[in-house]
Amino acid sequence: MIRDASGLLARLLQGGNTVIAGRLAGAFRNIGRDRIANDIVKTMSAAGYEVRENDPFTDKPSLVMRTRETSPYANRIRLLWQKMREPVIERFPKAPWLPGNIDAYMKRVNDVYVTDAYHSLSIEGYCVTRGLIERVRSGTWNPESDEGDREQRSAMAARGYWLAFQVVQISVGSVLRGENPGQVADEDHGTWYRELFAPSVTAGLLKPADLAGYRNGQVYIRKSMHVPLNREAVRVAIPALFDLLREETHPAVRVVLGHFVFVYIHPYMDGNGRIGRYLMNVMMASGGYPWTVVPVSDRNTYVNALEKASVGENIAPFADFLARLVQKGLAGEPLPAVPGSSS
Repeated sequence: MIRDASGLLARLLQGGNTVIAGRLAGAFRNIGRDRIANDIVKTMSAAGYEVRENDPFTDKPSLVMRTRETSPYANRIRLLWQKMREPVIERFPKAPWLPGNIDAYMKRVNDVYVTDAYHSLSIEGYCVTRGLIERVRSGTWNPESDEGDREQRSAMAARGYWLAFQVVQISVGSVLRGENPGQVADEDHGTWYRELFAPSVTAGLLKPADLAGYRNGQVYIRKSMHVPLNREAVRVAIPALFDLLREETHPAVRVVLGHFVFVYIHPYMDGNGRIGRYLMNVMMASGGYPWTVVPVSDRNTYVNALEKASVGENIAPFADFLARLVQKGLAGEPLPAVPGSSS
């Protein structure tokens, strides 16, 4: 009956239940549900709890695990995907395909970090500067001795973005080496989320239970007519999304619909936009497209295009928007500007 660890983690984290967490992790691993076991251990660790895994069973239970049942929510995601697939292919630049020099591609990804962090965080309303982003990256950001670093919400967001960017680069490398991009994203996106918010939990700005994973309540998008799926629907729609990414053969479709469907579902209480853009860029790598930054100056166009796709099922404006950004990257045009002031 348990599809993922989110519901369990909300309770485990709230009470700091490390012994129970260890027994549950051991139990799930015993019946072959390693994904859930790993999520329990890793998330508790990210929140500062040490968990010792302990299998409560003396032997392997004789259980037959049912295959995932078909859900109307999963069917809805598949129908959207099929309806939107061809318009995306028609509008997107031809994929360069996987680069011959993986190290050179990864260097370009690393070089774009400051620009990407500034624009992605600014789109979400954080007040960040080049100086703050650079201090976080260089390690001179010090929440232990600097009161401003410890209490500043934007500093915690910048720190989380830096940590998440490091593990996303590992995911990009896996894709460039030929691993299935949908499988990579499915296995890794929970780690992106934990790294994104771990500094805010450590600083006390968020509760440990906020690292639980997929949301356990309803969420609404400000100024949007689209209402994201309910908590039960999330737990069947997200696996459907990653199944589609695994099965998809066209990289442009993975890029555009991977990002759109993820934010359409809105599986987390916060961070959906940032993780959606991480997912988009991991899928970019699957076709050899360059890491692409969504400029904060284009925020309204970006949000409106997503709104048209979510409410009117018209993916064309969003596909056109991303296609223009990718074309600029392929043409070697300069990256969006980043203010140079210090923090």
